[in-house]
Formats: sequence, C-alpha cells, structure tokens
Amino acid sequence: MKASEIKDMTSEEIVQKVDKLKQELFNLRFQAATAQIDNPMRINEVKKDIARAKTVLREREISQTKAN
Repeated sequence: MKASEIKDMTSEEIVQKVDKLKQELFNLRFQAATAQIDNPMRINEVKKDIARAKTVLREREISQTKAN
C-alpha cells in the first residue's frame, strides 16, 4: 500500500485499516512460529504498511492542532 492511497482515505478508514493490518501481522507471526508461513517477507510489508498509516494519522493530527 502506498502513502498516497492512505492519504486518500478518511481517518476512520485508516484506523480500521491499521486494526486489520495488526490482526494480519499477528496471524503471520503465529504462522511463522509454527513454520507454516508461505511468504515470510509479508511480515515486513505489513509492518511498513502499519507505520505508513500511523504516520499519515499523526500528520493529520499535527495539522489540525496547528490550524487551531
């Protein structure tokens, strides 16, 4: 997921997406622990997607406080 795609979402959608990504990360870690994971690089991708989404949320939060 690209940052531009995340910026097009509303804040609520981003929060929901982060929750889904966290659940996916949990499942991937569980699969890795039981040696059933198909693509171990997906863990890194999901971590980075979570970070991107949280960064966009924080940018919005900061811009709102500056506007007030």
